[in-house]
Amino acid sequence: MKGYRNVLLTTDFTEHEEPVAEQAADLAALYQAELSICHAVNSLPITESVYGPIIPYDGDLTAQLVFAAKRKLLDMGALYGVPEQRQWVVVGSPKTEILGLAEEKATDLIVVGSHGRHGLGVLLGSTATSLLNHARCDVLAVRLTNADV
Repeated sequence: MKGYRNVLLTTDFTEHEEPVAEQAADLAALYQAELSICHAVNSLPITESVYGPIIPYDGDLTAQLVFAAKRKLLDMGALYGVPEQRQWVVVGSPKTEILGLAEEKATDLIVVGSHGRHGLGVLLGSTATSLLNHARCDVLAVRLTNADV
């Protein structure tokens, strides 16, 4: 059986992330691995010159979203015993940023929630699917059932 040393839990802070976090914490404990947590914030500029005057002010919510995400990670870290130095907020495309972080931190297992979407959800793609297809390490997609959602 392969032993994991670095487990990375990805979170989107939804109310049904608990089974995903518990699975990651259980695996980290089983393998005596370090558990880390990350959240990806999409960069959201409020105005772009290409959009014209449809939005009445200039601003960037990204800094505020990062600040809020860091506060949520602190709470989640306290709950699962993850110190602040292993909590990361990345900014950009979630799939790209999580893959980059996983490589940078020598992650051997990424744990992500999967809604198991079909139809339009599959066409639009998902972070879980991208991680499963492109990660250089193992990926555990924890299926979220109707009871979890």
